[in-house]
Amino acid sequence: MVFTKHKMFAPAVLITCLLVFSASPVLAQDTTSPTGSRTVASGEKLKLKGVVTRRDADTFVVRDMNGVDTVVRLDDRTSVKTKGGFLRGGTNYAQTSILRGLNVEIEGRGNASGELAAEKIRFNEADMRVARAVESRAAPLEERASTTENKLSQVEANAQRLSGQLEELAAVSNAARGGAKAAQATADAAVAGVNATNERISALDDYTPQETAAVNFRSGSAVLNVDAKAALDQIASKAMNAKGYVLEVQGFADSRGSINLNRQLSQRRADAVIRYLVENHSIPLRRIVTPYGFGETNPIAENTSREGRAQNRRVEVKLLVNKGLTSPSPTMNPGTSGN
Repeated sequence: MVFTKHKMFAPAVLITCLLVFSASPVLAQDTTSPTGSRTVASGEKLKLKGVVTRRDADTFVVRDMNGVDTVVRLDDRTSVKTKGGFLRGGTNYAQTSILRGLNVEIEGRGNASGELAAEKIRFNEADMRVARAVESRAAPLEERASTTENKLSQVEANAQRLSGQLEELAAVSNAARGGAKAAQATADAAVAGVNATNERISALDDYTPQETAAVNFRSGSAVLNVDAKAALDQIASKAMNAKGYVLEVQGFADSRGSINLNRQLSQRRADAVIRYLVENHSIPLRRIVTPYGFGETNPIAENTSREGRAQNRRVEVKLLVNKGLTSPSPTMNPGTSGN
């Protein structure tokens, strides 16, 4: 894949290409390109331009214009921003914003594993919009393909175990009275185990809300007050004790002021909440869903009164827990033989 700016490569073509590669679970897991992979020497400084072809929890793969893949590692010191902006400062983004199909420029040094430990990651806002469109179409296809493959493997394994159990129970049934009843009970338990396993696999991409916290702000402000910090302390404590969790952060504003300014203000409020959770509770950035400022949309109260506007100046933090990881593992009860 040749690295190029989005203006020279139409988003529709990029989306189509990525969907084709994502349709096969085998291709989606391939981390090497036809040309090969790059190993970065420990301590070697490297600047890299390319497109993100794979995204994992703490790493992602970038393919440059020569078709060479490089594994890039993220840590808490990695700076993720857009290029340009006011005084060329750019806009900060969470590390979870790095998506497949995004054109990036990276500066960093090699680590002991031959990966590029990223210090700076830069990209264009337009490229981010294209990458989000790609991800929204490719991710559901990959998830369905991966889920189907896992289900088939699990069902096949359970079917083999069930077959062996039924054969054994058939021999017991022929040898003694009442064996048929015991065999049926064991078969029912085995089938229930298969169904429970399939349900647990299906729930791996399903997150269940466990806790919601809303913190409010003064008019025109994005500064957390004492009550807001206390509410964030409580939900952070519950998150750290949860298994397979993510935090969803959404910012809002009241209707006073322009639409554009309210969007910016609601985004700053969401960023302030994330900064507090990361700096005061060490919440990993990969556990935080990309924050978004909704501005004056989605009010929870009327903006015609002072009390209503105060309720609308808020940030909502939702603790979501992976349903598949938290549900109990299925067990199979072989039953007992009758006489």
